[in-house]
Amino acid sequence: MDSSSILNVAAGACDDKRAEDIIALNMQGISLVADYFLICHGNSDKQVQAIAREVKHLAEESGIEVKKMEGFDEARWVLIDLGDVIAHVFHKEERGYYNLEKLWGDAPRETLSLGINS
Repeated sequence: MDSSSILNVAAGACDDKRAEDIIALNMQGISLVADYFLICHGNSDKQVQAIAREVKHLAEESGIEVKKMEGFDEARWVLIDLGDVIAHVFHKEERGYYNLEKLWGDAPRETLSLGINS
């Protein structure tokens, strides 16, 4: 599965659990870590965990290897390594603090086809 397809699976999982402000940064040529960063947030610890759990579940269901998931128990910033896509699921308060969108401001945003929750 190509990185764009992995991105769409992960973004759809975030949207299914009503993640807010879902964005994707195209990291190709900018970072050696991944082709895309997917960034979103939830408004509570339980929602952050639900989003992360859904990303993991739908990725595995789609045959995508989940290489690692960090920060799930704390539910402040959950990082899900899907290989060419890194999903960052923040608690709302943490997202503003770390501000990855500004840190990687030179990365172009990808257009995502999502429902009304994004």
